[in-house]
Parts: sequence; structure tokens; C-alpha cells
Amino acid sequence: MNKAFVKESDQDDDEDLGPEAVRLPSGTKNYMTVEGYQRLRAELAHLMNEERPAVVQVVSWAASNGDRSENGDYLYGKKRLREIDRRMRFLTKRLEIAEVVDPAQQPNKDQVFFGATVVYSDKHGEEFRVTIVGVDEAEPLQGRISWISPVARALLKAREGDTVTLRTPAGVDELDILEVIYPE
Repeated sequence: MNKAFVKESDQDDDEDLGPEAVRLPSGTKNYMTVEGYQRLRAELAHLMNEERPAVVQVVSWAASNGDRSENGDYLYGKKRLREIDRRMRFLTKRLEIAEVVDPAQQPNKDQVFFGATVVYSDKHGEEFRVTIVGVDEAEPLQGRISWISPVARALLKAREGDTVTLRTPAGVDELDILEVIYPE
């Protein structure tokens, strides 16, 4: 049977998306904030309703010009269509399994859970401010860390004033939780 008709595994789409596609640990849910869910839905809608039709139009035009083997518009357009379709499949799968969590509805606002913004200091006294978000929303340089990251796992369920232990390849660090904030 031709390999084109055989689906190797459900993880195939995740593997070919590159470094931005974080694989979820098996048996876990794809937690996501309301904003993150809306952002992914907006990206999917943009790809489906605007970008893909525009590329299809260019490919159609380029195909009508004749020889496709040396037609840059056609070749690039087909490649771009594959990238768009792959991203759309990935987004669709992630949105289907998403578990949307509204941090504002958290009843225990004194404890660190998904969606909390935490201000903490390390053993050198340097302060950090991070917000715990879903794997598809994480932007570490902007202070948005994934709930499966080592720092987030160390902070989860702790309270203001607690000291938690963070184990990293560089060694063990103690983090003092200074403040826990949830959106209103």
C-alpha cells in the first residue's frame, strides 16, 4: 500500500511542526486560558478564511501559466499551502482537546494554580514575575510560562510566603513566593 494512504501515528502532525509545537505529556489535558483559546481560534480562522484562499488563488493562477516545473509562484505556493494545511490540522487538534480554564474563577486566590501570576525571588534575591499558562500560549521571554515547565511545577499549589524547591540540571534553587495574583 502506498505510504500516502497510511497514517503512521496521531503524533505525526506534532512532529513536523518544529520547535513551536510542544508535545503534551501523555495522560494530561491541554489546559488553556480563555485568551489563549481565543488567540488560537483567531489564528485558525485567519488561516482558513484569508491566508489559504489567497494562496490557492495564486497557485491556481500560476498553474494556468503552463510549465509548473520552473514556475516559482506555483512551487512556493504549493509549499506554502502544505505549511498552512499542517498548521490548520495542528490547531484543530489542539482546540478539540483544549480544556479552557478561566483564572478569574479560581476560588483559592491565595494559592498558585493555572493562570496565576506569581512574583518570586531566587536565592540571589533576584525577583521574577511569571504567569502560568498553557503549552500553546507560553512565551518565556514575556513571563508567560507553560504549566508543565519546571518552574511552574515547583510553584503550583504553593502560597504567598512559601519557599519551594526548584530542581534543574544546574542544581537546586530555593524560590520564595512573594505574591500570587489572579485576574479580576
